[in-house]
Amino acid sequence: MKIVHVITRMILGGAQENTLLSCAGLLGLGHQVRLLTGPTAGPEGELLSEARSRGVPVEELPDLVRPVSPLRDLRAYLALKRRFRELAPEVVHTHSSKAGVLGRAAARAAGVPVVVHTIHGLPFHRYQSALLGLAYARAERWAARRCDQLVSVAEAMTDQAVAAGVAPREQFVTIYSGMEVEPFLRARERRQEVRARLGYAPGDFVVAKLARLFELKGHQYLLEAARRASVAHPELRLLLVGDGVLRGRLQAQARAAGLAEQVTFAGLVPAAEVPGYLAAADLLVHASLREGLPRAVPQALLAGTPVAAFDLDGTREIVRDGETGLLVAPRDAQGLAGAIRRMVEDREFAARSAAAGQELARRLFPAEVMVQRLAVLYGELLQNRKGAAKPPRPS
Repeated sequence: MKIVHVITRMILGGAQENTLLSCAGLLGLGHQVRLLTGPTAGPEGELLSEARSRGVPVEELPDLVRPVSPLRDLRAYLALKRRFRELAPEVVHTHSSKAGVLGRAAARAAGVPVVVHTIHGLPFHRYQSALLGLAYARAERWAARRCDQLVSVAEAMTDQAVAAGVAPREQFVTIYSGMEVEPFLRARERRQEVRARLGYAPGDFVVAKLARLFELKGHQYLLEAARRASVAHPELRLLLVGDGVLRGRLQAQARAAGLAEQVTFAGLVPAAEVPGYLAAADLLVHASLREGLPRAVPQALLAGTPVAAFDLDGTREIVRDGETGLLVAPRDAQGLAGAIRRMVEDREFAARSAAAGQELARRLFPAEVMVQRLAVLYGELLQNRKGAAKPPRPS
């Protein structure tokens, strides 16, 4: 099949890694694949070089930018439509909100037979103005009518989209966001080496968070929880992996909480090093306020590290409270402190939950499973399209 994937930007992020692995995996199955993306800049890091190193043909469209910009958005739409007509793909698969709206409209206008969109996280949410949320919801409804299938990375995304009237439930399918699981499964072998390199003592209890230092990622709740929990457990250490615009503010919060010596701001870490960092931790905390299904959670579990997380969106599909980890009400720093203390004080439960979570993640999240399901989906949609295009048989 001739397939084009479209995404707004290839920063270090879950949607971008999903897109990269989808493109590379489909190439490996023998399909013709091309990735169209906008400019990638900023402190979050980039995955463009990784895509190219894996042999994925990449084109950057200068006007496909994340902020709403009517003139540039029009130019991006026209550029996408022109490239779709020139490339003549059988399938266009879009990711992220901006590329999803413009890409679906352009693909349908260009006559692409099959148009698919993945919902990694909905653009409308409770933490924005009602007017902005309504505008985004209407845009998603409009774009949903211009594609054949909506792929959700978690059942929760389907539930939320259906409740918002984006599309009927039968237009959705859940395909969990795949990842290369082997590096995480082997990461435990490097645990002591990475801990020593990061300067941790044998008795330190390391709580990691893997996320951009950005709004709604919830670092402030983790810092407050750590302040509370460290009263009883001074051995607590925080390892914050990622960078972003909030670094200065979070460093100031750590100093104000008396945690300056206990928090490591690791900054951007090469993707190949992430498994080792997760295995070096004794607990991963995921305190984001909105996610589709956070990749850091199954990655930590694959690395044998237990998880405590805010109970929202698709997180409960991998963190089953009391079984594969602990769930805490969103924005509840006190509850999060309690979850951290339980993991420190009940190491048997921590190990048991991590083992159960690892088994679940091994089953659900291999990239090969995602890629195979996508290839089957594309083939079925193309077959249905061809069948619908056949003239009726004479009676």
